[in-house]
Amino acid sequence: MSPLSRPSRFRRIGLCVATGALAAVTAAAPALAADPSPTDHRDHAATAAPASDELSASALQREHEARQDAQAQNQAMPQAPKRTYKGRVIAKPNLLLRDRPTRSSKVVGSVKYGTVVNIFCKTTGDNVDGNNRWYLLTDGTWAWGSARYIENIGAAPRYC
Repeated sequence: MSPLSRPSRFRRIGLCVATGALAAVTAAAPALAADPSPTDHRDHAATAAPASDELSASALQREHEARQDAQAQNQAMPQAPKRTYKGRVIAKPNLLLRDRPTRSSKVVGSVKYGTVVNIFCKTTGDNVDGNNRWYLLTDGTWAWGSARYIENIGAAPRYC
């Protein structure tokens, strides 16, 4: 055996051990980075403010349905009265409904001038003639309509 082969074998073994240790630490890193307070079991994702990418109508519809299911399962808790918001479409000849609160998002329907619509909530989005508010409408399809073309009937909707 040559004198150079022994250090080479030891280096290889050392490299394998170091690589294995690095792999073990990398695999354990997500568990180590978990919430340091295990006594707090609240769902932080539900309380965080939604990012603009999360403002899809279907995501808000799923969240609303999940809340209704939770309320139905927990009837012992006193429930706050449900607040319904209404508005009248003032866009002529009709208001285009979109899947996100942006002017460039996909058109998923329309509502005729003068129609009274149910509003679930409001958020900010693309600016339409100086108004950046958008309403999530719940009439059959959950879709966004620009608040510029919806006149409130009664109180203004809550924020999403």
